[in-house]
Amino acid sequence: QVQLVESGGGLVQAGGSLRLSCVASGTIFSINSGWYRQAPGKQRELVARILANGSPKYADSVNGRFTISRDNAKNTVYLQMNSLKPEDTAVYYCNVVGLGGIEYWGQGTQVTVSS
Repeated sequence: QVQLVESGGGLVQAGGSLRLSCVASGTIFSINSGWYRQAPGKQRELVARILANGSPKYADSVNGRFTISRDNAKNTVYLQMNSLKPEDTAVYYCNVVGLGGIEYWGQGTQVTVSS
């Protein structure tokens, strides 16, 4: 059974940085991997995605501040978040899409940015 476990969230001041990690246990042939976030009272939104070929895509709101990367040998996806803003406060979820379009989700990690 595949599980995704996120870590790296926390409380940081505006302008600070955090790096989120998502480790996959079990074997996944990943088509693409990504990070989503959900703020209170809002819908879950895509933050960044990285395709199997390594090509990244970002939401306009984080482009230039966040960087998504992956280490296939470690079954890990990262999200480096710089120049954090209070509006980045949310629960961040790791998502992996495997063969057949099967999606896997992590349990989420809280990121809180204080002003």
